[in-house]
Amino acid sequence: MKRMSIGIASCLVLAAVLSAQQAPAGSAAGRGQRPAPDPRDMGGGRCAANPYNCADTANPLPVVSTVWLEEMTWMDVRDAMKAGKRTVIVPTGGVEPNGPWLALGKHNYVLQSNCAAIARALGNALCAPIVKFVPEGDYNTKSGHMASPGTITMREDTFRAILEDVARSLKAHGFENIIFIGDSGGNQEGQKAVAEKLNAEWTGKTVVAHIPQYYDYPGTAKHFADEGLIKDGKSDEMHDDPIIALNMFNTDPNTIRYEQRVKAGKASINGVDLSNRAKSADLAKKIVEYRATVAVDAIRKAIANRGKNTE
Repeated sequence: MKRMSIGIASCLVLAAVLSAQQAPAGSAAGRGQRPAPDPRDMGGGRCAANPYNCADTANPLPVVSTVWLEEMTWMDVRDAMKAGKRTVIVPTGGVEPNGPWLALGKHNYVLQSNCAAIARALGNALCAPIVKFVPEGDYNTKSGHMASPGTITMREDTFRAILEDVARSLKAHGFENIIFIGDSGGNQEGQKAVAEKLNAEWTGKTVVAHIPQYYDYPGTAKHFADEGLIKDGKSDEMHDDPIIALNMFNTDPNTIRYEQRVKAGKASINGVDLSNRAKSADLAKKIVEYRATVAVDAIRKAIANRGKNTE
């Protein structure tokens, strides 16, 4: 066995020597080095190997309609930024319990509708992937929402580190405005702290803004009550309300178990009847439009103030 191992090792050494001898003199392989990187290399491969890996190669496909980074190719993002889309929204949601009707990913489903609406209303913005895991309580003591099965939490320092790394990645590619919006209460302080830290470091060259105005469910509820469109009755004492349920409905009615609730006679929350599908769809659209309008106004002001929010 020992002789066999020595023989195999000798063959490997010989093969390496012969390979080096056959490589052209002065080449990277002949020197035992990898080829020098080409500054035009992009797309996950070498420009020299395929023109679709070259930084300046034209996109062979039509412009996509999505505003979500994760649904775009690197060429789509490159071309969108060249066209002026230099603002990127980083939405943060959560996985937490929300009564018997709403899916655990409540805030993430809300953001699917709202971030896209905000980006399109701004006109020069894209949405980064939703940060779906946020601080929800302690997993050792099962504090906060961690008492309920299915909840996934993040330590506060982990959450902030993720936000910082996302922002640094986006800055590296040339985005000029990085906007944090959080759809849950546990997201707000971390977003604010990271925005302040990076603004102090980058001194306004890249703006980072936390938008607390986006997370104003009481203000949204008041607006729709004042308009006579949605008036809560007695609270059902659940982690649910008509505004957030309808906001989720806009993304996917199944996330609030809509059909099942209608059949079971349970399609109401806080005294607000949701069983009229056409009416619910219209209200859901109005909620998304209103929240986008509020957020867009706050984002534009924050950018104009170089990241300083004017609440």
